[in-house]
Amino acid sequence: MDTQVEAHRSRSPAVVRKAVAGLVLVVAAALVIKLALGFVVWLFWTIVTVAVVVAIIWAIKTLIW
Repeated sequence: MDTQVEAHRSRSPAVVRKAVAGLVLVVAAALVIKLALGFVVWLFWTIVTVAVVVAIIWAIKTLIW
């Protein structure tokens, strides 16, 4: 009977450790996804800004020269 209780006690922390490890993986994955999406959004707006500046320069050049 004592060995069953000891086995149950030693199994419980392993379950908690696995749950915490799983939670850490989920949080890390969420952060990586958020950073990746942030980078994609930043890249998109940078390209849009450059395109707008080029369009303005082209329009001014076309109208003036």
